[in-house]
Amino acid sequence: MALQPFRLHDTEIFLRARGIHLDRRQIIEIYMAVGGIPNYLDYVRKGRSAAQNIDAICFAPNAPLRDEFVQLFAALFEHHERHLQVINALVKRQSGLTRQEIVRASDLPTGGSMSTILAELEASGFVCRSVPFGRTKRETLYRLLDEFTLFHLRWMDAKHNRTGSEGQWMHVRSTPAWHAWSGYAFENICLRHVAEIRKALGISGVRTEHSSWRHHAADAPAGAQIDLVIDRRDGAINLCEMKFSDAEFTIDKKYAEELRNKQAIFRSVTGTHKTLFLTLVTSQGVKPGVWKAEIVQNEVTGDALFEA
Repeated sequence: MALQPFRLHDTEIFLRARGIHLDRRQIIEIYMAVGGIPNYLDYVRKGRSAAQNIDAICFAPNAPLRDEFVQLFAALFEHHERHLQVINALVKRQSGLTRQEIVRASDLPTGGSMSTILAELEASGFVCRSVPFGRTKRETLYRLLDEFTLFHLRWMDAKHNRTGSEGQWMHVRSTPAWHAWSGYAFENICLRHVAEIRKALGISGVRTEHSSWRHHAADAPAGAQIDLVIDRRDGAINLCEMKFSDAEFTIDKKYAEELRNKQAIFRSVTGTHKTLFLTLVTSQGVKPGVWKAEIVQNEVTGDALFEA
């Protein structure tokens, strides 16, 4: 029986039922580390911040999830080493890899065994697949989606971990590496909560398809990437940018120009005639300003991701 992890709405209810009252930004931070797995969330303790809980659950000398990663794969999959080879290939490209790119990056043979591995990883919720906007099924991308797997490979394995160091996560949280990781992890959460994003945009009743889109810099006019494209049957497309921050996200002149370029490249390369809505999905909202007023057509905040 395939059991889906809690969504943010369920996670908040689960924690509150146990007397744990964290604000939603902190709940998102915990979710980015351990996902919506009830067994993992059961280790969260009241009276501790998200950073303190993550330290205790993942990095303390007797942390309950210290050895969870290898044990999990060994329990789920026969010949799990091959599944880990695929996972280790995917973690290096946050936007995802095609099947052929996975074969090259993992040194595994193509054929039926690769199909089985990818199907098992998808069925277990470790990866998701999507056909990029305007592409064919042959160009299907596989993306690492599981929060705890991403967290372990980035922070808990031997290359990065100083397990047993008190306050390790609180120290890491102030580094540029953490900011890069948190952005990717938040994107994954948004991809798990597309239904909530659609509801916040008022298009729950509109038939849509969601995908990613990327355009290599080697092609004219320039490279660009959009991790969530919501293609709507009402003649519009939401191009979604996802940003995690501790405070309101600020759009400066440089980022505004980047957003303009992405939108222009998307229209030029895809040839779409639909209306394009530049949409920001942020943990804490977007700070009012001239660039926000000029560029952003839709805004979705972290609170919307908690809607039932």
